[in-house]
Formats: sequence, C-alpha cells, structure tokens
Amino acid sequence: MLKDLIIKSRSYRRFDNTYKITTNELTDLIELARLCPSARNEQPLRYILINEPLVCEQVFPSLAWAGYLQYWRGPLPEERPSAYIIMLKDNLVNQNHYCDDGIALQTIMLGATEKGLGGCIIGAFNKIGITRLFNLPQHLVPIYVLALGKPVENVVIEDFNGDVRYWRDKKEVHHVPKRMLDELILGVNQVTDPLE
Repeated sequence: MLKDLIIKSRSYRRFDNTYKITTNELTDLIELARLCPSARNEQPLRYILINEPLVCEQVFPSLAWAGYLQYWRGPLPEERPSAYIIMLKDNLVNQNHYCDDGIALQTIMLGATEKGLGGCIIGAFNKIGITRLFNLPQHLVPIYVLALGKPVENVVIEDFNGDVRYWRDKKEVHHVPKRMLDELILGVNQVTDPLE
C-alpha cells in the first residue's frame, strides 16, 4: 500500500556500509524517475550513479548531514551510504527544472523503500566540489545528492509539539515531528466571496 511505503520512506542517515547496492538497482530507480511526469515534458534532469566504495569515499566529504543535530558530524565510516545518486539539471534543455526534482526524488525514494533500502535527500552539499570531482561541463548543474543504503537506524514519526526540529533520544532513535492534518487543511469548499 502506498501509505505504508510513505511511512517507511524516511530520511535515513546511518546505513550498513557492507551492504552493496548494484548498478542494476540504481538503474531501476532512475527508470522509475524517467517515467514520472515532467513540466512541459522537457525532462531536464540527469543522474550520476555511484556504488563503487572508492568513489563513495570521494563523494562523502562534500555532504552536510542533519543540520538540526549540530553535535553530529555525520555517519561513521561503517555507517556511510553504499551508493549515491547525484541529480543534475541540464541547462541546455531548460535552466528551470520546475517541480521535476521533487517528483523524481520522491519516486526514487519510494522505489528504494520498496527494495528494502533507505535514503537521504541532501541539498546541502559542496556543489563546486562535486562539479570538479566528476569534471562536469558547465551546462550540467548538480542540484541534489541522494544517499542510499540499507538503513541501520530507527526513525519514528512524532506528533508536532510546536517544534519542527528532528532529534535523537538517548537510544539514538531519530524522532521526526509532523504537523497534524487539521493544521494543514485550511478549508474544504470554502470561498470568501461565494457566487450567488
């Protein structure tokens, strides 16, 4: 069921680094993204797939992890992702990727969850470092790095308590507050000036 996949699809930041993700698995995830709707059907997104340990090691220093957990510097070597997908926009197609990135990222995450994997969409990364690492031409701009692996942490959803910041308890359970449904829905069939 879709709702079950969405509940399981959390931002995981600690993985079993010994679990290897195949190139075919990564390609399957991009196939899902390829089939997604695209604004004006321009399909401006491109991807770099990474699952070789040495390349993963080179990507890792460019990433920022869990901004709300200021004491935490990111996963230990044995907890690091075993694969990455770098999402880029191709400015030769269109300099605006509209909402394509969100649609594709969510689809990839749900596909990874269905495979028993987990991930973290990272927007805070050294774009210049990634551009140099992969010798990207000027028209290909990295916009997200999706870290992937077999999760080894427990992430739970909490009711919103006035603070949106995620946190970890003493047992290292990762807690994610979510706003309540009645706060999100502002009205149903309500108009300020109804037609006579």
